[in-house]
Amino acid sequence: QARLVESGGGLVQPGGSLRLSCAAPGNIFTGNTMAWYRQAPGKQQREWMAHITSRGETTYGGSVKGRFTISRDNAKNTVDLQMNNLKFEDTATYYCNGLNIRAAWGEGTQVTVSS
Repeated sequence: QARLVESGGGLVQPGGSLRLSCAAPGNIFTGNTMAWYRQAPGKQQREWMAHITSRGETTYGGSVKGRFTISRDNAKNTVDLQMNNLKFEDTATYYCNGLNIRAAWGEGTQVTVSS
């Protein structure tokens, strides 16, 4: 069964940028709103950060609005997250999934912001 696969994480200095990508199975991606989430170290809950509808309408959480940009490629079943002006508090494991219709969570991709 196809799974969510996140990639693009890494170590970056404060103020730096990263671009995350997620490949999603068609039964989750097609026609559905997709979202990015993150789980910070020591926290049990994943935090919703942003989502994008199948038509490209976007919504962002307050902590990332103006710094992160979510996008999707409906032909490739991928959803990306461009992260700019990264801060220490952005350190987390990042996941993508549907907003309302979800698949099993992928492994995520680790983002570490450190000087």
